[in-house]
Amino acid sequence: MTRDRNRGESSITVGPRWLWPIGWALLLLIGVLGIPALEPVFRWLEPDARQVIYARADFASLLARHVFVVGVAAVVTISVGVLAGIAVTRQWGRNFLPLAGQLASLGQTFPPVAVLALAVPALGFGTLPIIVALMLYGLLPIVRNTLAGLQDVDASLKQAAFAMGMTPWQVLTRVELPLATPVILAGIRTSVTINIATAAIGATVGASNLGDPIIAGIVNGNMAYVLQGALLIALLALTVDSLFDALQQQLRTRLSAS
Repeated sequence: MTRDRNRGESSITVGPRWLWPIGWALLLLIGVLGIPALEPVFRWLEPDARQVIYARADFASLLARHVFVVGVAAVVTISVGVLAGIAVTRQWGRNFLPLAGQLASLGQTFPPVAVLALAVPALGFGTLPIIVALMLYGLLPIVRNTLAGLQDVDASLKQAAFAMGMTPWQVLTRVELPLATPVILAGIRTSVTINIATAAIGATVGASNLGDPIIAGIVNGNMAYVLQGALLIALLALTVDSLFDALQQQLRTRLSAS
C-alpha cells in the first residue's frame, strides 16, 4: 500500500516537469509540418513577393541537419570540456587550471563568423567549419561550470570517502561528479541552447540547416522566409532548454532525497 502511494506521489511530482518539453516539441513538429498551410499569413506579411513559403528544401530535412550539426558539436564540446575540467582539478593538473580557463574563454572572444572565415579556407565549405565554430564558441560554459561544480564539492566529503578506502577514481565517479552534475548540466544547457541559434550562420558557408530560410530571406528581402527560419529555431531552442530544465529538476530532486 505504501509502495503504491509512493508511486502515485512520484508520478504527480515527476510528470509535470516534462510537460513543457513535450509541449514545445509538439509545437515544433506542428511548425515543421504546418508552415506551408500558413501561406495566407505570410502572404499578408509579404504581399509583393512571388513566393512566401521557403521551398528549396523541406523544413523537416533542415531541422534534422540543424540538430545533427548542434548535436555533433555538443558531443565533442561536452567531452573535451568536462574532461579538461576534471584534469585541471586533479592534483597533477592544477598547474594548468588558469590556462584551461583562458583557452576556453578565448573561444568566445572570436565571433563565430570570424571562426568560419578562418576555417573555410582550411576545411572547405560545408558542415565541418560550422561544427568547429560551435565547438569553440560552446566550450567556455561547459569548462567554467565543470570547474565550479567540482571545486564546490565539500572537501570533508572527499576526505570521508578516502577514509572509507575509496580510490581517487571512485571518489571522482561516486562523490564528486554526482554532486557536480547539476552545475555541469547548467553549463551544457547554456552551451547547447546558444549554439542552436548560432548554428544558423552555417548556411552562409554551405551547411544547410534552419538558417537557410533566414539567409535567403535577408538576401532576397523576403521577411516571410526570415520569420519561418527564426520561428523554427526558437521552438527548437525552447524545446531543448526546457528538456534540460526538466533534467536539472529531476537531478535536484534525487540529490535532495539521497
